[in-house]
Amino acid sequence: QREVRRIMPLVEKIESLRPEMQKLSDEELKNKTREFKKRLEEGETLDDLLPEAFAVVREAGKRVLGMEHFQVQLIGGIILHQGRIAEMRTGEGKTLVATLPAYLNALEGKGVHIVTVNDYLAKRDADEMGQIHRFLGLTVGVVLNDMKQDERRAAYNCDITYVTNNELGFDYLRDNMVIYKEQLVQRDLHYCIIDEVDSILIDEARTPLIISGAGTKSASTYKDFARAVRGLERGEDVSHDMLTATEDVEPTGDYVMDEAKHTIAATERGLKKIE
Repeated sequence: QREVRRIMPLVEKIESLRPEMQKLSDEELKNKTREFKKRLEEGETLDDLLPEAFAVVREAGKRVLGMEHFQVQLIGGIILHQGRIAEMRTGEGKTLVATLPAYLNALEGKGVHIVTVNDYLAKRDADEMGQIHRFLGLTVGVVLNDMKQDERRAAYNCDITYVTNNELGFDYLRDNMVIYKEQLVQRDLHYCIIDEVDSILIDEARTPLIISGAGTKSASTYKDFARAVRGLERGEDVSHDMLTATEDVEPTGDYVMDEAKHTIAATERGLKKIE
C-alpha cells in the first residue's frame, strides 16, 4: 500500500491529462511520438516524459482497441517502467499494462523486448497490442519458432519485439557462435518486459538452454584412429618423469601408460606405425 501511495501523484497526473489528449486529432496524437523523441534528444529523461507518454498510450488504446487503461493498469505500468515486478490478478489486463512502459522505453530507439511463454501469446499480443504502437508510429515485430534468420533480424530491429523466452535465449546463444558481425540477428539488449515472470525466471529457468556447434573434425577421423590403435603394443610402464627427463630413456612398445596420472603417450615407434 505504501508503494502504491508513493506513485499515486504520478497516476493522478496521467489521469489529469485525459481531457487534453481527447482534444487531439488522430494525426496530432501520432505526432506526439516524434515530439517525445525530440525532447529526449534535447536532454529530457523518460521519467520526465512518463505522464504524457502514458496519457498518449491510454488515449490511443481507447481509439484503436476501445480499451482505456484503468487506474490499476497505470500503476502496473509505472512499476514495470521502474524495472520492478507487478503482481496482478487474472482479469486485470496485464497485456494492456505492458503497452505503457513498452511505448515509453521504445522512444529511445534502442529496442524493447516483450517476453511471453509461448508462440501463440507472442503472436496474439503482437497483433492486438501492436495496433496501439503502430498507430503511434512505432514498428512492432514478432519472433516465432519457424522463422528464418533474416525474418528474425528484421523482428529484432523493430522498436518493440514480441518473443518467447526460448527463442530469445537460443537466438542469444546462436549470436555468440557466429563468425561475422553481419550474421547476428539480435541487437544490443536494452529494456525487457517479462510476462509470467515467476514461470519464466524460476520454473522455466530450471531447464538450461544448451546449444552446440557442428563438429570441426570429421567423425571418420576417429574411426581411422580407432582402427589404428588396435595394432599397437603397450610398452613397459614408466613414470612421467622418465618420459621427460633424459633422451637416454627410450620407452619400449608403441605407447606407454601412466595409470597414476591417467596419461598415455605414444613412443617414436608407435607414431611411425600410426603414420
